[in-house]
Amino acid sequence: MDFDYSERQRRYLTQIQSFMAEHVQPVIPVFHAQLAANRWEQPAVLQELKAKARDAGLWNLFMPPSPEHDTEEFRGAGLSNLEYAPLAEQMGRVIWASEIFNCSAPDTGNMDLLHLYGSPSQKERWLRPLMRGEIRSAYAMTEPDVASSDATNMQTRIERDGDDYVINGRKWWISGVGDPHCKVMILMGRSNPDAPRHAQMSQVLIPLDTPGITIGRMLTNFGYDDAPHGHFEVEFDNVRVPAENLILGEGRGFEISQGRLGPGRIHHCMRIIGIAEVALEKMTRRLMTRHAFGKAIVEQSVWEQRIAQARIDIETTRLLTLKAADMMDKVGNKVARLEISMIKVAAPRAALRVIDDAIQAFGAGGLDSDAGTAALFARVRALRIADGPDEVHARTIARLEQAKYREA
Repeated sequence: MDFDYSERQRRYLTQIQSFMAEHVQPVIPVFHAQLAANRWEQPAVLQELKAKARDAGLWNLFMPPSPEHDTEEFRGAGLSNLEYAPLAEQMGRVIWASEIFNCSAPDTGNMDLLHLYGSPSQKERWLRPLMRGEIRSAYAMTEPDVASSDATNMQTRIERDGDDYVINGRKWWISGVGDPHCKVMILMGRSNPDAPRHAQMSQVLIPLDTPGITIGRMLTNFGYDDAPHGHFEVEFDNVRVPAENLILGEGRGFEISQGRLGPGRIHHCMRIIGIAEVALEKMTRRLMTRHAFGKAIVEQSVWEQRIAQARIDIETTRLLTLKAADMMDKVGNKVARLEISMIKVAAPRAALRVIDDAIQAFGAGGLDSDAGTAALFARVRALRIADGPDEVHARTIARLEQAKYREA
């Protein structure tokens, strides 16, 4: 692995850092003020920043090259997973900054999915406006009535009826449907119940205004509603869509998921590292300005140990994530599944240790919204469940480890 940044990578990284410093950081108070005025409407300043980023060419940076699927109309900035990784880290320093560059979940995963597996008509109708940042999207997979960590448990039905598919079921923790710009969701459900276990599921595009969709209660993450994005329960009661909305073909839902989730995990992990860096900075600055028992708290040996461990954890996790990105570029997501699984477990765990120490450094203030540490904790803790819980990824790691000795 080459640890030097490429010339293109350095150029983009400098541009992202400058954009964040010049345009994003100064308007954070404006963003929160506009959001407080109407929590379920995108702040106007966010749209202004998106226009500036697009004009600056800092747009769709997440989508790696795919010679088989790239066209003049549908392609990203040409950055590899490894090249994009440090850019995602910089975006992660402000929780909502990824959207400025059209690099936020779940849109990134959905755009990758449509780019790799969508039909020409699906790309024209949905991928084009997503890549332009004109609309947002959601991904409906998790269900409240089954253990969704095993996706073969899903009960939502996708049934063929003439020229249509009819969807019935209930999903929850569907992120993004609170955003007024959200116009479509991709749903995974059971279409072929009699097929082999991993050939029973399909994925289908459902416009959000389709009759039969009921957006139910809003779910909170440690009390945070994540407006205007939000997380919701959604019910599907005889929701009917044209057969052409099915993606790739019946029974190919798991195949699509594996293509979608690999890059998304890299993005999450690099953003988590950005969050951890923010937490470490907050903690260190706080400790330098407070005194107890006759000296600055930062000089207390226990805090020197915690700061040192935080730096070690961040650097270790960054290197593991960069290795995974490099592997994905060189040998593909399937071969890199060990590295992908390891970072999915390691990154949020490491960041949570840093954030927890930062909360401790702020004392009672760290529990409230003023310090910002509580919101960081909530966001990162959720990512130990999103895209599959730690236990599922640990299972993959353990089985790959065992396989080495079985083969020997």
